Amino acid sequence: MKAKITTVLRRARYAAIGAGIGAGIGALFSRNAASTGGALGALVGIFVAETRDTAGEYVEKAKSRTADE
Repeated sequence: MKAKITTVLRRARYAAIGAGIGAGIGALFSRNAASTGGALGALVGIFVAETRDTAGEYVEKAKSRTADE
């Protein structure tokens, strides 16, 4: 249960950071671009969180494999 909550919170954090960055960049152009940039930034943030989570699993497996040898 703790792992699932950690995963959800990590996704939310990365989505919020991505939305902020995307909205900031979009705001340089227009109000509509800020909204779109925020949405796209949130999607990128979620993708990064998922990739990091998956990569972390592979790293842990590799560490345990080398420790056993």
